[in-house]
Amino acid sequence: MPIVTSTEMFKKAYEGGYAIGAFNVNNMEIIQGITEAAKEVRAPLILQVSAGARKYANHTYLMKLIEAAIIETDLPVCIHLDHGDSFELCKACIDGGFTSVMIDGSFLPFEENVRLTKQVVDYAHSKGVVVEGELGRLAGIEDDVNVSDQEAAFTDPAQAEEFVERTGVDSLAIAIGTSHGAFKFKGEPRLRFDILEEIQRRMPGFPIVLHGASSVIPEYVEMINQYGGDLAGAKGVPEEMLRKAASMAVCKINIDSDLRLAFTATIRKYLAENPGHFDPRQYLGPARTAIKEMVKHKIINVLGCDGKA
Repeated sequence: MPIVTSTEMFKKAYEGGYAIGAFNVNNMEIIQGITEAAKEVRAPLILQVSAGARKYANHTYLMKLIEAAIIETDLPVCIHLDHGDSFELCKACIDGGFTSVMIDGSFLPFEENVRLTKQVVDYAHSKGVVVEGELGRLAGIEDDVNVSDQEAAFTDPAQAEEFVERTGVDSLAIAIGTSHGAFKFKGEPRLRFDILEEIQRRMPGFPIVLHGASSVIPEYVEMINQYGGDLAGAKGVPEEMLRKAASMAVCKINIDSDLRLAFTATIRKYLAENPGHFDPRQYLGPARTAIKEMVKHKIINVLGCDGKA
């Protein structure tokens, strides 16, 4: 199965009332856990690489690891740049084999965001690559993305419609109440489904993306706290809210924090219980299994894309 774009994935997801999981990857074990889970339940996949992950693991290494995973699973996989912040970064990823890029101009004034996004769209489309834009700002921290609560802003549906028309983006990340990181809500979680409904009304059939959509699974928060961490009070987006969004216009749901929590919690637990062990395979193996089980849960119970590959 060759590396694919997200175009056909999103078309089927919109019509079928489910979403595709976009899982952030950083190393071999995370890629293996994600793709093995998807293979078992026959789910299409978006593997996404942040600028930070690309610097850490090296573009070539990540591409070869993903290519190996495709050979092993025979699944449709889209390789996506997460939160590209410049034309130059997007171009490098396009030229380097990515089939999808996100240009995040949400930190810019509207007109500058339109100009930058259109520049990336024009280049990407000339190479057969699809583009995700962003309008509205999510609070929270993820790699180089750091937005305070005061800077966060919901997406305006009318502005979203104008943005899509003027830029030609293939999908749009919107802000309806999710946020990056593990500490998402000070009060009760609430997503602005009224904004999502209005965007869907204005742009029927157009694929919408949710960033910052990890649920911060309590099991892993408790495990990290038990073995020396401090995530007291961390809570994410309830999974039933994400499932509702996936049944509407949301075709791509980003999951990163839950991967990090599962991976780190399992390693902390293993090393605490086996202090004399120093073989990386002994603690990375269980961490890979934790990733696999968590991703299977997300695919079946949140995204609803099992059996859709």
